[in-house]
Amino acid sequence: MSSVFTRRWAGRITARVLALSLALAGLAVLDRHESPAPLTAEPAAVSTTLTGVTPPPMGWASWNSFASSIDHNVVKQQTDALVSSGMAAAGYKYVNLDDGWWQGERDANGNIVVDETLWPGGMKAIADYIHSKGLKAGIYTDAGKQGCGYYFPTTRPAAPNTGMEGHYQQDLETFQRWGFDYVKIDWCGGQAEGLDQEATYKAIAAANEAATAVTGHKLVLSFCEWGSGLSWNWATGYGDLWRTSTDVIFWGQTPTTAKMLTNFDRALHPAAQHTGYYNDPDMLMTGMSGLTAAQNRLHMGLWAISGAPLLAGNNLATMSTTTRDILTNREMIAIDQDPRGLQGVKVAEDTRNLQVYGKVLAGTGKRAVLLLNRTSASASMTVRWADLGLTSATASVRNVWTGTDAGSFGTGYTTTVPAGDAVLLTVSGTEASGTTYEDTTTATTPTFGNVTAASAGTKLLDITYANGSATVRKATVKVNGQYAYIVSFPPTGSATTYRTVSVLAHLAKGANTVRFAAVSGTAAPDIDALRVQGIPGTDGTALVGAASNRCVDIEKNTITDATQAQLWDCGGGRNQTFTHTSRGELVVYGNKCLDADNNGTANGTKVIIWSCTGGTNQKWTLHSDGRLTNNLSGLCLDASNAATANGTKLVLWTCNGQNNQRWTAA
Repeated sequence: MSSVFTRRWAGRITARVLALSLALAGLAVLDRHESPAPLTAEPAAVSTTLTGVTPPPMGWASWNSFASSIDHNVVKQQTDALVSSGMAAAGYKYVNLDDGWWQGERDANGNIVVDETLWPGGMKAIADYIHSKGLKAGIYTDAGKQGCGYYFPTTRPAAPNTGMEGHYQQDLETFQRWGFDYVKIDWCGGQAEGLDQEATYKAIAAANEAATAVTGHKLVLSFCEWGSGLSWNWATGYGDLWRTSTDVIFWGQTPTTAKMLTNFDRALHPAAQHTGYYNDPDMLMTGMSGLTAAQNRLHMGLWAISGAPLLAGNNLATMSTTTRDILTNREMIAIDQDPRGLQGVKVAEDTRNLQVYGKVLAGTGKRAVLLLNRTSASASMTVRWADLGLTSATASVRNVWTGTDAGSFGTGYTTTVPAGDAVLLTVSGTEASGTTYEDTTTATTPTFGNVTAASAGTKLLDITYANGSATVRKATVKVNGQYAYIVSFPPTGSATTYRTVSVLAHLAKGANTVRFAAVSGTAAPDIDALRVQGIPGTDGTALVGAASNRCVDIEKNTITDATQAQLWDCGGGRNQTFTHTSRGELVVYGNKCLDADNNGTANGTKVIIWSCTGGTNQKWTLHSDGRLTNNLSGLCLDASNAATANGTKLVLWTCNGQNNQRWTAA
């Protein structure tokens, strides 16, 4: 690793005391590796020792197979099967009760009253049973006054008053006292009442902290507002996981690969996922009727490469040996549960719908790779080491599903992938170089200026820190003007013992500012250095308007089809980074194309994002004079009404040579 700044003798002794000591000793300023007496050197501020973070939850959830028809017999049966099948030993620890456990009564004090014909001994008894098997217990509620079982009754009559609104801390204390370890908080009531997603779930997170202060037992929080409030922008550090889409399967429907792929795509928000906080594409359909063994493997590969929670939804008591073996594949689980806690990102799509995803793993030069063939024909696919952030030196490849070594290969690896299927690999190669930036101030949460990137794209940031306390500390990280994310920093053993945690961040081409800040009401870790490394397969360009000097932007990281593009201050975010493919597309988020709405060819046609289709209305030509024309209409990308302000919408218009139609790829 190279160092942009050489950290001088500092420690937390203070620079003033140090300078005086050096002056008295008649010494020049020394490099950290020298050891003059009588001072004791601070441990090297740049560490390569990773702190493992809390992995995504693994377990079983009741909804997909049983809907509301759950009781103590069902849960005990599935708990026993989780153990006897070997799934518990493979890492599946949670047994999560979903909708239907509570049919809607409270006593005069507002406490939940359960039906003890369904739950003999009450809910504490079922939690105790789950714990007796060495497992953890999860429960379910809704953020609104009414739960989903009221608005969408399934297998049982509508159940009123099953939401937690007005009882947030009370219900969370109840769940904690019963002994539950995890709670999923749905959004049917919240949606019906028009509640604000961010404000509501942050209030629930605060109530969870307050309840824990009373009971001493904290719950893992699973936010389930289906991505409707753009949870990937704000949920990190408030929820432990958050849903990014609607259900992967609705009750009574047959599982499909199409829905599986949709939820996978919608869950890819790499900057939000790290240090124990996870995007959640929903429970698994693996082993449910309607999916083949190949589809089940595909499902697990998609969830593993994205580092998603693995919550099985099949009937464990009746599953086949094949299903069990897929669910318990230890190499697949190791990818999902990797101690770095990062999400995989798309690093190549040389041919439409032949997609390569790479996930940075713990260790040096370690990657997981998913070769995903979305076409209807078998195809040869290649992963290039350079796209993953590795050098072109020989790397070894292992096939996860077959459990066999493929061999060692220079520059990349090519294999055949069946139609509608994927190959899951691990790769051990040589890490490409990165750049290290050290904090030369006494700040515990510093700002790193002039963090440079040769191109816009997703970068790996290894953060060196010390946390001498016995508990996790938190800080926010903010790149340029992008959203700030809470990062978790586990204990390192002492205030002078340094470790690293990792995040993925989106940087602009050129200079960037990376700011750390304390989280209100909490103690911050001592952050001392950043190591920044590119993942070249994610590189793209920003489209900067000549008149506005602002970037083409997709508002608030929205991923919904038909969202109109706009101008906004350039910040290097993923919503401003476009890949200009060899097919002429401008792709954002890895799977959305800049699109002339409804194949429009008239002046004023909205420029939107849409799932890439290969249509001519999604192909663009950037001319040497800065015009960006749509290949279907020949019209220019135009900042409407020649406006230059943030939020100006983008349309197509007859090319006129004005600066509101001129763009620079940066």
